[in-house]
Amino acid sequence: MAGEEGKPGFADINWSLPWFAQFSARGVRWQQAALTSYAALLDEMNADARIARQTTGRGQRLAFIAQDQLPPGAAYEAHIAATGCVPTRHNLHDFFNASVWFAFPRIKAVLNARQSAAIDALGVGPTRGGVRDALTLFDENALLFACADPQLSQGLRGFDWSTLFVANRPAWGERCEVRCFGHALLEKLISPYKACTGHAWIVEVPAGYFSWSIEARNAWLDEAVSRELSSLPDLTVRLFSPLPLLGIPGWWPANEAASFYDDPAVFRAGRSRILARPAP
Repeated sequence: MAGEEGKPGFADINWSLPWFAQFSARGVRWQQAALTSYAALLDEMNADARIARQTTGRGQRLAFIAQDQLPPGAAYEAHIAATGCVPTRHNLHDFFNASVWFAFPRIKAVLNARQSAAIDALGVGPTRGGVRDALTLFDENALLFACADPQLSQGLRGFDWSTLFVANRPAWGERCEVRCFGHALLEKLISPYKACTGHAWIVEVPAGYFSWSIEARNAWLDEAVSRELSSLPDLTVRLFSPLPLLGIPGWWPANEAASFYDDPAVFRAGRSRILARPAP
């Protein structure tokens, strides 16, 4: 099933691609439900939610509801926090949002808690404010850059693409790796293009991290990042580092050639300072 007006749809998800593979165990089953009907997709999501017994930002049990069940005038994040119910449309954007709720439940719950707290304090206005902008950016376009090598983290912060992608190419999978988190970013990656860029949240991991199972790594990231996000008072978009995803070694065949990175429109020199976060 293609999307409306020729846009990509559920049938276009290629689970063999590295950015989708992390969600494939559940995603293949959800994809088949989505191709059957909207109701079938919600049923499949809620069956998994009942088993997982996860909660949203204020401890409410996670569930998924049709978009038209969101009460008129209700703020999306506040409704999730108060009821546990995530309004979900029958589209790729919300499909990936739900996928991330299961992959990184603690991070999603902290984002929801902080968003709803900001709404309680400031209401819903024409602008979100700096903290809500950063929370929204994380939710929509973040990736987790897990790294055990300060040289690579500094290369990312400093826009040093040669150090990050060329000189230290064998380090990927051994000293650093990426998990896609933002659901809008995942939606864009249905039709990948060279300039597709995520906002990397750098996570310092122990050296032994890369010997763990994928499940153990994801659980560690979920715990560590959620703990940091819940305690970090000065959350700002300047804490993220832009990372062009198709430059990641092993993620795109064309980047096997070093000349792939000689494109200043994509692999740009830094124009602003990326802030280092205080140690947790």
